[in-house]
This record gives sequence, structure tokens and C-alpha cells, in this order.
Amino acid sequence: MSSSPTPSVLAGEPRVITVGAALLAEALDEQAVPRLGVDWRPPLPGTAEALAKVLADPRRARANEIAVGRLTSARPHLVGVRPAREVLDLPRGTFFHAGPPIEWERASGPMRGALIGAALFEGLAADAGEAEKLLASGGVTLDPCHHHRAVGPMAGVVTPSMWMFEIADAEHGGSAYCSLNEGLGKVLRYGAYGPEVIARLRWMGDVLGPVLAAALALSGPIDLRSLIAQALQMGDELHNRNRAATSLLVRELAPAIVDAAPERAAEVLRFINGNDHFFLNAAMAAGKVGADAARGVPGSSLVVAMARNGTDFGVQVSGLGDRWFTGPAGVPDGLYLGAYGPDDANPDIGDSTITETSGLGGFAMAASPAIVRFVGGDVADAVAATRRMYEITLAEHPAYQIPGLGFRGTPVGIDVALVARTGLLPIVNTGIAGRVAGTGQVGAGLVSPPTEAFTSALVALAET
Repeated sequence: MSSSPTPSVLAGEPRVITVGAALLAEALDEQAVPRLGVDWRPPLPGTAEALAKVLADPRRARANEIAVGRLTSARPHLVGVRPAREVLDLPRGTFFHAGPPIEWERASGPMRGALIGAALFEGLAADAGEAEKLLASGGVTLDPCHHHRAVGPMAGVVTPSMWMFEIADAEHGGSAYCSLNEGLGKVLRYGAYGPEVIARLRWMGDVLGPVLAAALALSGPIDLRSLIAQALQMGDELHNRNRAATSLLVRELAPAIVDAAPERAAEVLRFINGNDHFFLNAAMAAGKVGADAARGVPGSSLVVAMARNGTDFGVQVSGLGDRWFTGPAGVPDGLYLGAYGPDDANPDIGDSTITETSGLGGFAMAASPAIVRFVGGDVADAVAATRRMYEITLAEHPAYQIPGLGFRGTPVGIDVALVARTGLLPIVNTGIAGRVAGTGQVGAGLVSPPTEAFTSALVALAET
């Protein structure tokens, strides 16, 4: 009787493949057994049916190619600095805020503090108590910045008298706006509203905004895409570290500031020089104008906004119009200032996650090893964070490159389907606001969005 030939798969030495939990892999390593590790994770719970529909959608590949192409080809330029009442048609008694829609009753401490300060700044109330009554009674109309081509850091409150960076997209023709950066510590965007906060806002409206506007009229538009690309190669990630970008912007603007307003140049340049985060707001508007160019592509699963209001974390998706998909905002894990600790922290807040949405911030931490001194962790953590984000994004940015990864483009174009399939959530590095209104900033750190924001968006996409 002839014997059957031995299957080739059994002819050689057995090879071990480990998948999933690390326990088996660690046991084999301790015994010096060679193995091949496969990094696999199950899809997010409850997403299998919707994920299958979205991945099988014949529109998806081309739709995502179009959407992420628009996002990465945007050419944001700083073209002006103008009052919000002019560029946003913002009437007296209406405030814009960060994140998805929210009412006073659900607003967190820092959001309430910023709204109180905004009412004082606009002269709608004589003191904090009067401002709180006005807001609680519905005497001020609240609407998200994102609904008006704008973004706001932290509480993100924008009022008619505030001056805004005006960013124009030279490629697609859109525009976006963000308020000017106040600096760190006790500032309106972190929910502080003391006399020094209001005085600074008035100076920004009376001096800083008009001087910058006059300087830009002399200098002409500033190419922010090029400036951001340079800053990444100088150690910034453009969310929590903007030192290089701010320095580059000052170099562009300083001669024009001196020429346009010689009597005010020293105080304006001193203010900007003392604020390493000054460029952040311009970077946010640059990200917004690119993400908005990617909106409205039927079948696309590309995320075009991530934003937080201190209570909710929300996302918007290119193929789903202006709908928000939300979950509870988490409390960042990070480093705290002075005697502050986790008990003092408010849940995550602000529109500054537009930086991550456009391939910067937490997605570019590998370009900014120094960021770990501000948000915690070590250099290896920063590199690992960026590498993970390639698994949930659709492209690598052609202009925003990371020297430490061989000038590989930053991961850009978050895909809700890839988030569901891998179980990986976008990584965000952020400032931490005090939970009590009026406190200001208490630290900085890292935070993960709620899974339900992405899974609910996926389900809605499967139904289109």
C-alpha cells in the first residue's frame, strides 16, 4: 500500500504565529521560541454589520480619494486680521463656541466661565452674576464656531468685538477664521474672566488686531502651508508646541509691524514673543479651511471635524453633511501645573482637534520629541503614537513631513471605517482647563475620543 505524500506545510520545522493577546507571545519569548507576531485587533463591538456595508460601498474608495485629496492639496494663506462682526456676520447678543451644539444648562465650568467673560467683554452685563443670569435666561444666542467656517481653542467663545485670523485657501477658494491667541494661564479660552482677562481682550481689540491687520496689508498673504512644513522640521507638532511656527511668523511679520505701526510695534512684538502658542490659532484656521474643502463627498468616510465643548466630543464626516455624532468628552491624562491634579481637570474641550483632523498635533508627535515634556510620556511614546495613526488614516501628507521617520508624511485623513475595523482611536494632545469656572489652565496631556462618536457615524454612513 503506497503512502500519501507528506503535505509541504508539515515538511519543515513548525513556525509559530501569535495574534491578539500578548500573554502567549511573552511565554514563547521566555522560552526562546521563534515566532511571527501579527498586530491584529477585533473591530469595535457592535460595528460588524455597518462596517461590512461601508467597506462594500462601491462609492467609498473614489469618494475618499477625492475627499482626502482636497484636504491635503489645500493651500492656506493668512490674508488678514478682521473683527468677527465683519467676517462672520456676528450680531450683538450672539456668541460662537467650541465643539458641537450645547446649551447653558449642560455647559461645563470653563465654558460657562468663558461665556460669562464674553458677556462682560461685550458690555452685556455689569458683573459675573448679571452675566450668568443673562446666559441662563437665554438672553444670548449660542452656536458652534464650526457652523460658521470658524474654530475656537478650548472654550472657543467668539464675540462680535474679537479680532480674527482670516485664512484663505488658494487652491479651493474657501476661507476660515480663528480668534487671536491670548497666551497661557488665566485666559478667557480656559474659562477665566477676571479683570486682567477683560483688559487683555480689550487691548487685543484696540491694539493687537488693528496692528496685525495693517502689517498684513503691507506684507501681503503669508503661506501657512509652507510655514507649517518648516515648523514640523524644527520640532513643532502644531497643537501643543508652536514655538518654531510662532518664531517663523514673527520673522515674516516683524518688519511690516514696525513699518505699519512704529509707535505700537514694541508692545505688539513683546506680546507675541512672550506667547509660544500664538501661531496655534492660525494653524487651527489653516486646518479648518482644508477640512472644509473635503466636506460633502457622498460615500466618503473621511472625518472632517473633531471638536469638544467640555461636555461632548463630536465628529463630522464628509459623506454625512453637517450632522454631529457625539459621545462624552474624556478627561486628559497628563502633567499638571503647580498644585493642580486630576480632580481639578475638566473633560476635554476645544476646536483645536482640527489640527489632528488635518494631520498635525497628536498625529505629528514623532516630529516633536520635546512635546513629551509638556504632555507627559517619553520620546518613544510620541513616535509610537504617530506610527499608530497611519493605521486609521487614508493618506500621508505630501507637505507635512517628519524628519525622524525618514521624512515620511504625517498620517492624515481619519477614516471612521478604519477606526472601527482596527479599534484604534485618534490620539489627541491638549491643554487641560480647570473644571471650576474662572480657574484657567491647570495642565496639558493626552486624551482619547469616545468610541461612540465614531461608531454612530459609521452606522449612519451605512444607511446612506
